[in-house]
Amino acid sequence: MAILVVAEHDNASLKLDTAKVVTAAKAIGGDVHLLVAGANCAAVADAAAAIDGVSKVLLADNAVYAAHLADNMAALVLSLAGDYSHILAPASSMGKDMLPRVAALLDVAQLSEVVQIKDANTFVRPIYAGNAMATVTSLDDKKVMTVRASAFDAAASGAPAPVAKLDQVFESKTSFVSQELSVSERPELGNAGVIVSGGRGMGSGENFALLEQLADKLGAAVGASRAAVDAGFVPNDLQVGQTGKIVAPQLYIAVGISGAIQHLAGMKDSKVIVAINKDPEAPIFQVADYGLAADLFEAVPKLIELL
Repeated sequence: MAILVVAEHDNASLKLDTAKVVTAAKAIGGDVHLLVAGANCAAVADAAAAIDGVSKVLLADNAVYAAHLADNMAALVLSLAGDYSHILAPASSMGKDMLPRVAALLDVAQLSEVVQIKDANTFVRPIYAGNAMATVTSLDDKKVMTVRASAFDAAASGAPAPVAKLDQVFESKTSFVSQELSVSERPELGNAGVIVSGGRGMGSGENFALLEQLADKLGAAVGASRAAVDAGFVPNDLQVGQTGKIVAPQLYIAVGISGAIQHLAGMKDSKVIVAINKDPEAPIFQVADYGLAADLFEAVPKLIELL
């Protein structure tokens, strides 16, 4: 039994989520092969080969894969699928865009947002915004699944695996036009070890400067609840929750966030949760390891001062 993991990267560096999906693949059992598709991405393949548990890296280095467009990436994965019992990718925008196409072309049901591996056929995934866990057994001969990376620890480094170059080239029917990336000196939200998030209680976008000061003290990323995003306080790329980013940092500080279930679904797997909210009955305190019922505009400046 062999397992194919589709690596996520930006053609220059490997995303941490890939090492976490490798951990999930190792739990299934069998040889783990990593597919690195992109343009001028040999360095990514070398990094992928150094992940413990990876027995082979498949490198498809061609300009047609530069933007990781779903249609030709799915065609590439489909061309390799015959050799694999399981095909995995992170439950990111890339994985969610590509793997459903692969599953449809293979005529199998996709398993989405897997958070636990029971055995080679049985998996656990969240339903109802994470309020319940469904244990699912798949009878398909090929399992196509996205993995919620925050539920797994990253695989460590190991002895380099061999890299095999692929010559399959599939042209895309769509064309990449452009992308706009927000540049920040703070860590990326999905990979940050510490996250400071603000909610509706922040009152305005200007008040998020207070959280940015706290984040800079802690070397943290800044996040937000959907209520803060919908109110226009911050851009939606900071949103944490069921319809935003799913995160599981070592430390999550929720400031002025009441704790709607959609937000909790995106951060409740954090190792340590700290909540600051003036309402002692706020639902966020039910999942918090440490809670402070106080006015955030008094508590946060004091916290910054003490730090």
